[in-house]
Amino acid sequence: MEVIYWWKPRQAWEAALLSSCLFKKTTKDASMKFWIAAFLLHFLTLTVWAQDNDIEKLKKAVARRSSDTVELKALQLLSSAYSQSNDLDSAFKYAILALPLERRFGHILTEDTIRVFWLMSIGIVCRFSEYPDSAIYFGLKAYDLARKLRFKRGEGYVRCSLGEDYRLLGDFPESLEHLFAALQISREIKDKHLEQECFDFIGTAYVDLGDSRQALQYLFAAKELDKPVQLERMAGFRLSNIGEAYAKMQMADSALYYHEQAQAAHARGETSGELASVTALKSLVFLRMGSVQEEKGNYEKALHYYKASADLNQVVHLGTTQFLRARLFHKLNQPDSSLQYARIAFVNNRRSLQKIWLLQNSKLLTTLYKEQNKNDSALYYQDIAISIADSVYGPERMQRLQLLTVSLKEKEQKDQLEKEGFENRIRMLLLLSALTVCILIAFLLYRNNRTKQRSNIILEKTLKELRSTQAQLIQSEKMASLGELTAGIAHEIQNPLNFVNNFSEINKDLLNEMKKEIDAGSFSEAKDIAGDIISNEEKINYHGKRADAIVKGMLQHSRKSEGAKEPTDINALADEYFRLAYHGFRAKDKSFNAKLETDFDPAVGKINVVPQDIGRVLLNVINNAFYAVWEKEKENQDQKLPYEPQVLVITKKKGETFSITVKDNGTGIPQNIVDKIFQPFFTTKPTGQGTGLGLSLAYDIVKAHGGEINVNSYPGEGTELVILIPV
Repeated sequence: MEVIYWWKPRQAWEAALLSSCLFKKTTKDASMKFWIAAFLLHFLTLTVWAQDNDIEKLKKAVARRSSDTVELKALQLLSSAYSQSNDLDSAFKYAILALPLERRFGHILTEDTIRVFWLMSIGIVCRFSEYPDSAIYFGLKAYDLARKLRFKRGEGYVRCSLGEDYRLLGDFPESLEHLFAALQISREIKDKHLEQECFDFIGTAYVDLGDSRQALQYLFAAKELDKPVQLERMAGFRLSNIGEAYAKMQMADSALYYHEQAQAAHARGETSGELASVTALKSLVFLRMGSVQEEKGNYEKALHYYKASADLNQVVHLGTTQFLRARLFHKLNQPDSSLQYARIAFVNNRRSLQKIWLLQNSKLLTTLYKEQNKNDSALYYQDIAISIADSVYGPERMQRLQLLTVSLKEKEQKDQLEKEGFENRIRMLLLLSALTVCILIAFLLYRNNRTKQRSNIILEKTLKELRSTQAQLIQSEKMASLGELTAGIAHEIQNPLNFVNNFSEINKDLLNEMKKEIDAGSFSEAKDIAGDIISNEEKINYHGKRADAIVKGMLQHSRKSEGAKEPTDINALADEYFRLAYHGFRAKDKSFNAKLETDFDPAVGKINVVPQDIGRVLLNVINNAFYAVWEKEKENQDQKLPYEPQVLVITKKKGETFSITVKDNGTGIPQNIVDKIFQPFFTTKPTGQGTGLGLSLAYDIVKAHGGEINVNSYPGEGTELVILIPV
């Protein structure tokens, strides 16, 4: 059934009673005309508002036949309107016209199956009226008829509805038995709407039982079906129950969140027309939001929500709301107000047969009368509370609930075993099929084995030659890098050697001059010259040690890497290889000049890396940057354009990662080859100027350190290459 909450329960109830009277008058031999009239009166419980529609406009809508959906709705409304005006002939006529369209939409159309839903609908109306106990009567009538007709879909929906009726009356074993049976039927007939509704009501039952975790399992299962089912009418009810489950788990914020979601779903339903009748849900959400606010200590907000719920005057929730107000007034030490609302709540809860709340209500009245020393009244309500508790949570009920739980678990285990058995049979068939295929493949492989062996011999020979060539190329790349490194080293050592040579020559001249001064007896002048000689010797010693340090450092960086990490000053390493790369490049072309800039982050400090390997990475990357600006300089010279080559090296530490960025304003890399530059043997340099292994080796070294290299290229403007390595 697509409608559970009614727009005008009083009118719907009156229509349902009238249709009930007509039903009692019918017999098995009653005319179809009279039965359709009775069914149409039931239809009034779903569409009471149709009486306000203009019959002529509906006829025009039927005549236009703009779509099957519009035509079907118009025919149903016409049938309803004519039945309300007691024109049963016209009502029958339009109902018959609607039947073919209903069949097209897959509706249940036989006379008897319509009667099942009709009886169930009367029960649902009773549920939200002043006669809630009648809901069970009509539900059982519908259930018996559905079983007699072997009408599975009707049986499923009726049992689901009965489950909710028994829950409201506090009979949880009976409720869950019907709901789980309905769930099983929904899976047999593959009805997702019914399955979702069963999940919702099972979850709600577990909420009332206080088993919040079990409740959330079913409610979220229902929520998962929202998309495939695309049914909005239960969304607010479901969200509110999820909120109530969280509230019982003392998770007030989560509870409030889902109650607000329920309120929003209700608002969407009112806008779209799907939930235009859900005042019962609105009342439920308000009273639950009030309960959460009370739990959080926001008593004024709680009273506001309780009043909003009571103002909706919903029979099924009115007593609950008044009890919650009474409980809050008792908490606020206002016994008179508490007693007043508790007594009114007791009357309304008794009328709606809400046993769970009637039990709480009776306990509160017992407490209130005891506090006022009215022991007779306290004893009266205490007896009622004991009686209700026994009827809801008595040993027999609890034992039945436990047996039901055990039975469900055994059924789940049985279903699981059957499923596993079926899966095992499928696996066996697949295994046999795979074995057959394997035998066939083995036969084919055996036939081609000799051919493949010959091919393998040729392939191994080719692979051996390829490895030899690859080793030669890698050695060539290493030698090229070594040549660039050697050129840089030579330039670095040349400076201190020049100082040593120059000061040695000066000291030689000074010593000759000092000798002459001594011979002339000018000891004062001789002492001054001796002081200059000592100063020069200190400079010679300083620059000699500097040259020695450079040689030792280069020997350390050029020795074979054993992969051992050691604390390394990254800034010093970057600066050293930046200068070596520059001098090495200038050794190739003395005319080459570039603006060198550095931006080193002091926070980088010493990092555990393999310094020789990282040095090789820097040398390759920086050499590529110099090559890019060199190429662009030559292009601009040919075109007589102003240009200043610039290369910038930046280090930065961020969190657990440090980066070395090499940025240039050279030719850049075309976007179509950016992804290829780290591939072995790929190069953009002319033949003989590069092997295409430099960046590939650099990439492998950085990966071995757990890092990565990112490239940002701007063709014609420059390239930014970022080396990221974890600390």
